[in-house]
Amino acid sequence: MASEQPGEFLEALEEVTRGITDPVAKLRFIRSYLPEYRQVDQVVQRVPFRPARRLLYRWAGLEGLRQLMKKHGLASPADLTVGTRLSVALGRGVTAVVALVVVGAMTGLATFAYRYWQTRAVPVSVAAEPAPAPVRLPAQTPLVVPDGVAPAAVWMVEHGEDFEQYSNGLRIDTSHLVRGEPRRFRVFDPAAGLRPEVYERPAGILFHTSESDVWPLEENFNDNLRKSSVQLLRWVKRHKLYHYLIDRFGRVYRVVDEESKANHAGNSVWAQGDRIHLNLNHAFLGVSFETRWEGGRALPITQAQFAAGRNLADWLRQRWEIPAEMCVAHGLTSVNPKKHLIGHHLDWARGFPFEAFGLPDQYQRAPASVALFGFGYDEDFLKVLGEPWAGVREAERALFAAAARQGRTVDEVRRERQGLYDLWLAEQSRAEAEAARLDMTLRAAPGAEG
Repeated sequence: MASEQPGEFLEALEEVTRGITDPVAKLRFIRSYLPEYRQVDQVVQRVPFRPARRLLYRWAGLEGLRQLMKKHGLASPADLTVGTRLSVALGRGVTAVVALVVVGAMTGLATFAYRYWQTRAVPVSVAAEPAPAPVRLPAQTPLVVPDGVAPAAVWMVEHGEDFEQYSNGLRIDTSHLVRGEPRRFRVFDPAAGLRPEVYERPAGILFHTSESDVWPLEENFNDNLRKSSVQLLRWVKRHKLYHYLIDRFGRVYRVVDEESKANHAGNSVWAQGDRIHLNLNHAFLGVSFETRWEGGRALPITQAQFAAGRNLADWLRQRWEIPAEMCVAHGLTSVNPKKHLIGHHLDWARGFPFEAFGLPDQYQRAPASVALFGFGYDEDFLKVLGEPWAGVREAERALFAAAARQGRTVDEVRRERQGLYDLWLAEQSRAEAEAARLDMTLRAAPGAEG
């Protein structure tokens, strides 16, 4: 009789697929192999010794992987030789003598188990898919919410020691809250440079994907899904990465206090009229969805994540009076300051459902990184996106027009504007260093708190 719990099988499957770097191969293998695990189970569960069952699962899994890749023309992540199979099945530090003893018995029984499964299994549907098809994470395309459906106001209905409940359905888990460095930032003006005002209220919202490993959203993977979310939450909390994290089930966690800086944006640029923001850690609230962006070919969030993200954005915009044009995706703001290139991080560089969030399509907007600072992009950027989003093309046309008016080359205009960015970035760094020294002095003064 097949076991009622898939624990041993899933542990082995996770171990087998750990080294697969090709996401297409990994997802195809998991989704095709999982529904048939009970047939393998019927054979392997007859083995009374648990360690032996684990070895057989891994051995048979590698055989299944080899056959699947051969059938669909996928590149193997590693040569599935006897040595490779032993290293995965037996783990590190196994002596050659032990390997030779077990290899004969394992080969016979595992091959029998796999062939038995092959003859009994329903044909895998991935055979009909073309080999280069992109990874499609299990998510539904959300419906666009009409403006009239959004509530005129969002308020707190109730709260407890570790939660807050809001009128639009938003529920925030506050049990993991940590404080970071107090938010404090300045902005640049194209005419005046670094403005003297210091701001403490968030100016915008930056949407991220966690780019962590994700499991298929299926009941058989429930334990893995929960474990992955817990591990990610610990990592985000330890490094104070985001203000909010939305897990695969749509649960919203406040991690970094809203009045603190979070380490989510890195080198980045965004503008609101003549207010230019460099490096958005202080200025923007970071909201991350637990998922992998995978190039933006499919919406990578679940329906539950979409609903939670929309409700969270509505509440944050109301609470902090954040304009819609200041709600943007990480990939549209991230830059490489040394090479003067956009797209250092590309999560949500396409595919974010702005319209469904009640926001303007930021992909149509000319980014200040290109229009004001003359940043370009490289082949790695094009390999992922194929071509830049529409706003980049608009900014490039403006650069060409400016060069024509001035009787200069586009490269000359770019270098001049990149020099402005370098100047402003250095000025911002000096101002932040001076503010940090002042904070340390005040804290060290007699009578200072903390």
